[in-house]
Amino acid sequence: MKLPGRDPIWAKLLIAAGLIVVLASGTAVAGVDALNRRYSASINQSTLLGQNSRAGNPDEVHHNTVTGPLNFLLLGSDLRALDPEDGQRSDSIIILHIPASMDRAYLLSIPRDLRVKIPAFAPTDFKGVSHEKINGAFQYGGGGEGGVQLLAETLHDLLGIQFDGAAIVNFDGFKTAVDLLGGIDMCIDQKVTSIHLGWDDKGNYLSPANGGHPAVYEPGCHHLESWQALDLVRQRKSLANGDYDRQKNQQKFIRAMLDKAKDRGLTTNPIAADKFIRAIGQALTVDTNGVSLADLMFALRNVDPSNLMGLQVPSEPQDIGGISFVIALPEAEGLYTAMREDLLDSWAVENPTWVNHM
Repeated sequence: MKLPGRDPIWAKLLIAAGLIVVLASGTAVAGVDALNRRYSASINQSTLLGQNSRAGNPDEVHHNTVTGPLNFLLLGSDLRALDPEDGQRSDSIIILHIPASMDRAYLLSIPRDLRVKIPAFAPTDFKGVSHEKINGAFQYGGGGEGGVQLLAETLHDLLGIQFDGAAIVNFDGFKTAVDLLGGIDMCIDQKVTSIHLGWDDKGNYLSPANGGHPAVYEPGCHHLESWQALDLVRQRKSLANGDYDRQKNQQKFIRAMLDKAKDRGLTTNPIAADKFIRAIGQALTVDTNGVSLADLMFALRNVDPSNLMGLQVPSEPQDIGGISFVIALPEAEGLYTAMREDLLDSWAVENPTWVNHM
């Protein structure tokens, strides 16, 4: 089933899930050189990080030297293969933090409306702006590679961190990945009513906005096909805490997707992992900061879905001059410091309100 509308929320789910699956699958693969050639040919690679936001020197030769802590920028784009002329946007942003122990992962969701300072960007003659929604950086950077670069620079200025890699994924990748997994099993804790997906009395698709009966996801555990998962994680208006609850559902979905990948043998079966990686490869564009994909996969082999924690930026919505922003609270500075100093374990204990245990 094809869903209507355009919403890149799904993308943050696939980026994080797909990247971790790809990396974790190194537990059972061999032949590093062969893997490098195979995956380099099947996964798009590009320059997604700028000089200031990039950790270390990408011109240096990296081999079997990947150590933590690590930070990856994961970004969603709604550019679709069947609709390439209809533009490209992004409001799906996650920072994946791997601590020095290299055995767990944190997913920090960045609100698309977070009010920040966006620096100047010479390639598009953008002069910079003092107060803007963070997802505007992607547009001011010209979208695509330049958009990711400016977004990375904005996050570098905000958090004071540099990135060890970046990835961007499009819509086709999300559906392919979930379909290959045979759907996912996910538990939700509150009723979700779709504003996008509905049917008429004969069972034909009809948007709720045009009088269709909306899809409803009741509290509890459900098996979701790709089109259902996409619809569920887009929803925010029917949730008690709006976008904050949507972020939690998205993070729960990532955990569910990783669990399903593990159950299907993707993290232990090199043949299954190889098929998955190559299938979604054309929907992914990555910047591994000079590290080979195989080395990166091996380095993160001990990251398990059970050791995944979701984080949210301490913040609140606020209307400023008729524009709806998300404003960071003072506690956010503590989060940024904890990420820089690799102290997210203790920060999470001290700030449970902003932690999503999955």
